[in-house]
Amino acid sequence: MEKNLELIFKNADGKTCTLTVKEPAENLELTRVKAVQEKIIADNVFGTSGGDLKEAAGAQYVTKSVEALA
Repeated sequence: MEKNLELIFKNADGKTCTLTVKEPAENLELTRVKAVQEKIIADNVFGTSGGDLKEAAGAQYVTKSVEALA
């Protein structure tokens, strides 16, 4: 089963942007994740077609199960 962490941001245009982290550490604390998001914004690490990231809008784990047809 594949598990990812999605870090959700709003850019300068107010649009939602998502950064996906594959195989994140288990049981991350929200305060730590928000601190990382704020650091990404402050350091202007990523740009988007809608401008710089301006706001942390959320974070979530996404779990995906794939079953191949035989």
